[in-house]
Amino acid sequence: MAQSDVYQQLAESIGEGQSDIIPRLFEMVANEDEARVLMAAFPAASAPELAEKTGLSPQDVEQMMQPLFLKGLLYRSSRTDNSGNPKYYRVRALLQFHDASVLAPDVDEAFIELWREYQEKEYPGYHKRMAETLPQASMRVIPVNITLQPDSRVAPFEDVKQIVENADSLAVVKCPCRLVAGAPCGKSLEVCIQVNKAADYTMERGSGKVLNKQDALGLLRDCEEEGLVHMVSNRRGLGHIICNCCDDCCIAWPGDRTGPIKYAAPSRFAAAVDQSTCTGCGDCLDRCIFDAIEMDDTAEVINKNCMGCGLCAVVCPVEAISLVEVRDEAHVPE
Repeated sequence: MAQSDVYQQLAESIGEGQSDIIPRLFEMVANEDEARVLMAAFPAASAPELAEKTGLSPQDVEQMMQPLFLKGLLYRSSRTDNSGNPKYYRVRALLQFHDASVLAPDVDEAFIELWREYQEKEYPGYHKRMAETLPQASMRVIPVNITLQPDSRVAPFEDVKQIVENADSLAVVKCPCRLVAGAPCGKSLEVCIQVNKAADYTMERGSGKVLNKQDALGLLRDCEEEGLVHMVSNRRGLGHIICNCCDDCCIAWPGDRTGPIKYAAPSRFAAAVDQSTCTGCGDCLDRCIFDAIEMDDTAEVINKNCMGCGLCAVVCPVEAISLVEVRDEAHVPE
């Protein structure tokens, strides 16, 4: 197998075979033998099994496991082979490669810069293709709890506070999106919360730090004040992450954020303005990143644009904005 071929195959394995940049990113962090091992690590296989599949020595393959794990290219499976050796599987998705690799210890700045080039030049096309083909959104906006009406039926998977309270372990890492983009927004960097299995993985790699529940809730409140939108995996369980997204770095919504958004689903709620209380100050208009508020004498919500994050209500000085139920929760996958 030619060297260029194996990197091209790795790019194809994460859905970006037509990219000119993704093969180069793999080549920056994996030599040819490591790339061959990665290609062989699907389905999950132990180091002896990978040695047999690639023709490399078992000792050489064994020495690759930890470095590839730290680089975010290889993951430990819960299964073992017949001799009790742990099995490993390669990175399986573009965003998994993006998020894990840029947070690797001692990551090279040139690697970050190449990811930045990819985000600017190629990622919008990938995002559009995924949004058009995914059966359902991968991510979902989750509302700010303080903005919900008291009688709202809020399930644990759509309440950021309950997600934290129900977690067994929590960790925080730098936001991969802002890290790659160079944080032109000036928003905080260390705000991406990892939950349970993802938190354990983070700590094992040394790419973040442990959070207790009190500190996690405090961090979320800070993010709300800063105007960051809570995002979680679009599922009914706890999921693995709580992202806190800005309007210009986050790769969940490049380009038009007000059109049909399939990659990131709205919450079950939408903002509502009490016209008798609203003073028309415009603070909510400045805060909304989805073009979901327009101003006449008072604020009015454009429901088709509203993602139900509730950040507009956080800055309302007269508490004229709250969230109301407008969507059925049944669209969230099990």
